[in-house]
Amino acid sequence: MNKTSLLAFCLLFSSTVASAQDTEFYQCLSNLKLKAKAEGISEATIADSLNRVKPRPKVVKLDKNQPEFSATFENYFNRRVNAWRISKGQKLWRKHRKLLNQLTVKYGIPGQYILAFWGLETNFGGYKGKMPIIDSLVTLACKPRRGKYFTQELIQALKIKQKNGFSYEKMKGSWAGAMGHTQFMPTAYAKYAVDGDGDGKADLWNSEIDALTSAANFLQHLGWTRGERWGREVKLPQGFDFSPIGEQQDYQLKKWQQLGVTMADGRPLSVASMKAKLYLPSGHTGPAFLAYSNFNTIMRWNNSVFYAISVGHLADRIAGGTRLVVQPPKLPRIPRGDLKAMQKSLNALGYDTGKPDGIVGSRTILAIQKFQKKKGLVADGYPNEEVLNLLVKKRENLKS
Repeated sequence: MNKTSLLAFCLLFSSTVASAQDTEFYQCLSNLKLKAKAEGISEATIADSLNRVKPRPKVVKLDKNQPEFSATFENYFNRRVNAWRISKGQKLWRKHRKLLNQLTVKYGIPGQYILAFWGLETNFGGYKGKMPIIDSLVTLACKPRRGKYFTQELIQALKIKQKNGFSYEKMKGSWAGAMGHTQFMPTAYAKYAVDGDGDGKADLWNSEIDALTSAANFLQHLGWTRGERWGREVKLPQGFDFSPIGEQQDYQLKKWQQLGVTMADGRPLSVASMKAKLYLPSGHTGPAFLAYSNFNTIMRWNNSVFYAISVGHLADRIAGGTRLVVQPPKLPRIPRGDLKAMQKSLNALGYDTGKPDGIVGSRTILAIQKFQKKKGLVADGYPNEEVLNLLVKKRENLKS
């Protein structure tokens, strides 16, 4: 086959694949219209939304490369807890002080946390996302990975549109369908959005008062413990065995004190009747954190340890706290393919990580720890170069 014939074949094959994908998408869309109608969505709302939908390949790509799963902690944290966000958050604290104090009294959420969520989600409303929400949700609903979940979110988005009279053009947000100043998914919007300014509707795009009030209401329902902080940076003693890491261990503060853990500056830990879990997002060479029950609440908003630490520390800084004593070290980014290969190797050796997915969760951390102990390494559960090179064959050393 000559080059011209090969090119023609490739173009024909590509066109055929694209055509099949389009057919599959529009068949799915037809089914979604029927489901929407069965859920009480009017013909007018369907015409002004689902009849205008286009598939969004970029959304599928972004779904596979979320920053919480692909960035190092140093890169993720420093991009989010920066001087601009701290300064802006403090200015907005002064602007909204009366409202934030009222929200603290009513919902139990200190203002600095509400501001920290706002800052991380949309740069305090500076960037709410440009993707058409309905398009994003339909695209994801028509993919098998989380189709059922996004179908439910789509139906809620249509109900929100219908109830409030929002236009298709107005409903823009993140690639995953999150909306407004605080990036609520449609289900959260439907359940927890509050008309804080009393104009008759909860508008999380245009009303800062509605958005902040809704965030406080949401956090209360997620289980925020009134009067407690999120967690704190701590200092580990020399010779710490690193066994109690993450979700596997939940100790009273008195127990952590007995293990030699102190405040980051060396002062003794409080021995209040509170439980805490230890997190080492950069391994033993980086900062260590004890996380309290409100850390779990933050993770119910966004199930990412990186995100929860960033929210907590940004809140501390907005309230006048100091920077971390131990700064996150600059470590190489680990390709997800290498992490999946590592998980497969650990499983083959009898260290259960669950289904290999390239995401370092609690089971993978525990498996890495057991492997590290077997090899006489520091058992901090972190997939560093030494661990990866032992477990992943034909692997080149990563560059920062």
